Amino acid sequence: MKFNMKSLVVAAALVAAGAANASSLTLTPGGSVTDQGWTVSGLSGSGTLSFSSDLLGALYAGSVDVAQVDPAQVTIVGSLADGGFTQVSAAAPITGLTGTFDGTTVSVSQVATAGGALQTSYADDFTNSGGSLEIKNLRVDLGAKIVYADLVGGNGVGEKNGIALWNIGSITGPTSITAAEGTFTVTNHLSQLSITDQAFGYFIDSLGIMTGGYGVLQGIKDYGSIDSTITVTATKVPSVPEPSTYALMGLGLVGMSLVARRRAK
Repeated sequence: MKFNMKSLVVAAALVAAGAANASSLTLTPGGSVTDQGWTVSGLSGSGTLSFSSDLLGALYAGSVDVAQVDPAQVTIVGSLADGGFTQVSAAAPITGLTGTFDGTTVSVSQVATAGGALQTSYADDFTNSGGSLEIKNLRVDLGAKIVYADLVGGNGVGEKNGIALWNIGSITGPTSITAAEGTFTVTNHLSQLSITDQAFGYFIDSLGIMTGGYGVLQGIKDYGSIDSTITVTATKVPSVPEPSTYALMGLGLVGMSLVARRRAK
């Protein structure tokens, strides 16, 4: 019997190549994932939605007020009574992260948050007939460049979950984390948010927008931006040989034994 060293080398190469393949990663606050010699845990952070000046102007023109939906924290500067808003932002805690991990880099594909903002329109004779729209639980798909959300609309619209809300025009900042011992924070900026046709229809119906307000809302090309901060902790774990590695070791020992027996003869 001839021991084939070439086959052993090829098998070892295949095992090494398999170990380098990217694995899917799903992480939540308080949870951890151990893969390819690393434990990733300690997910925290937030995503802050800032309304654009065009959207702020439309809210005032349409007599639409804003309030927070817990656990998000909404910051409001100005009011309808004071001549409009100069700033509205909603900071929502991150509740989940999905992506891939290849043993070196965590590549983030989606980030989910909780809470949001409630918009309430007050009936007038021109812009709207009254209504409400709750926008919450944003999920950002960085690959598709789409922001999804759960909506709760007035005027019979009801709950609409996982709706494609905005298209993302631009993403700046890193969307990956290089594995190394310690705690790391990455920030990125999503800008030029444009509303989808489906979401626009829900806005119109939920808020009771009439002819006067329709043109104002339709004229908004940029709804705002999202700034996200993501923090994770990476810990190197002691390497444990894979079963395939033990198999290769056993194969090597068998080969050495065969060689020794042939020499003994």
